[in-house]
Amino acid sequence: MTTTPRRAVLRLRRLLLTLLALALAGTATACATGDDRPRVVVTTNILGDITREIVGGEADVTVLMKPNADPHSFGLSAVQAAELERADLVVFNGLGLEENVLRHVEAARESGTATLEVGRAVDPLVFRAPADGGPQADAGQPDPHFWTDPDRVRTAAGLIADRVVEHVEGVDGETIRAHTDRYDKRLADLTAWMERSFDRIPEQRRALVTNHHVFGYLAERFGFRTVGAVVPSGTTLASPSSSDLRSLTEAMREAGVRTVFADSSQPTRLAEVLRTELGGRVRVVALYSESLTEKGKGAGTYLQMMRANTTAMTDGLTAG
Repeated sequence: MTTTPRRAVLRLRRLLLTLLALALAGTATACATGDDRPRVVVTTNILGDITREIVGGEADVTVLMKPNADPHSFGLSAVQAAELERADLVVFNGLGLEENVLRHVEAARESGTATLEVGRAVDPLVFRAPADGGPQADAGQPDPHFWTDPDRVRTAAGLIADRVVEHVEGVDGETIRAHTDRYDKRLADLTAWMERSFDRIPEQRRALVTNHHVFGYLAERFGFRTVGAVVPSGTTLASPSSSDLRSLTEAMREAGVRTVFADSSQPTRLAEVLRTELGGRVRVVALYSESLTEKGKGAGTYLQMMRANTTAMTDGLTAG
């Protein structure tokens, strides 16, 4: 295959950045191997799993966010930042989710690296102010948590496949499409299974209270109503005030809600406060909301995460 001018520039840039990364890692004595395999770098581990399903062995996929990490607060080492500019394609969630990483993604884009902001491309929802006029710090801002709707993930998978075929030289387009079609069928099966599971929940119990606002897409797709969140924001970096908690407990009493869903990777201290406020009659159920776990730890893949959450939500809202 003839090397295009763009490919030659990418090779040179990769070599320079590889040498820089080795130096920053304290391994300057190692030699560059000249490995020219195509590279895709993904910010979050949820998108990383989806991208790996699509790419398969056609390219190296590097995921920056570790298992059980918080996408709002994780950061990059100097070596990881260099990885972004060495990539053929950077896939990121966007819409403000990776709060400490987006500036590095922007730097890579400005240097000429192809990027895909998935969240902005899947018809994002906006955070809505509560109907009761309660607090919502992000009202009117786009909600980055699109993956709680598996139908939007199907759209995202197709977009990632398109961008990989377009920008990652050396991959086989037909293989990428075959991987995408197979994964799309698994996502369609997931949606159908979630619908059947949620059908077990009586209408009057289809109400969600969470640690922070993360399940808006799931609520819209599967017919839930969001009563509120302990942290009235779409980011875990915000903190609730005493008036926020008072407003939430009042809304919970009015709605008859006694179950709070808290992220499994975050301490449940804030949710536990509600037990005190509501006389100890609140159940706190752990969900995997913003990060995958290590393999074999309950939510090692996106499909496992969504099935585990669906089971926990259904059991939590039908019990008692």
